[in-house]
Amino acid sequence: MAPVIDPDAKVLILGSMPGAKSLEAQHYYGNPRNHFWEIIFSLLEKEDPVTYEDRLSLLKKHHIALWDVIHSCYREGSLDSAIKEEQPNDLKPLLREHPQIKAIAFNGGKAYRSYKKHFGLDEHSGLVYLPLPSTSPMRGKHVKSLPEKLEAWSVLNEYL
Repeated sequence: MAPVIDPDAKVLILGSMPGAKSLEAQHYYGNPRNHFWEIIFSLLEKEDPVTYEDRLSLLKKHHIALWDVIHSCYREGSLDSAIKEEQPNDLKPLLREHPQIKAIAFNGGKAYRSYKKHFGLDEHSGLVYLPLPSTSPMRGKHVKSLPEKLEAWSVLNEYL
């Protein structure tokens, strides 16, 4: 999926790879059980505009960009743990074209690990890297509750 970005983006949120429902709908965070949109609208103190296009417009208005670290991979289902043979998106040109981006937020551990693997963490780039808990609805022993996710994701407000 193509990046969602406006010329004044300050924060880039990177997921790993869209899940099956998101790919089918061609919508970022298209699984209605995913906490992403609920977290974003809570942080922005806005009501959910409901339509996908209006959601993206609201992100752009608040200088938030979206994309994924992984361009393509082999995966059965939607679990990040099932990702194999990953190929990254070409993030370097996007970051060069948008030097006003000051923070990259990673939606989950897989996005963070894949970014480190393919691009490294250049300490001299001026970027702040924010590994955040996944907004995925998948259950697991290390999965945080929605209030815990909201608390962790609130760090984005420092960069908006």
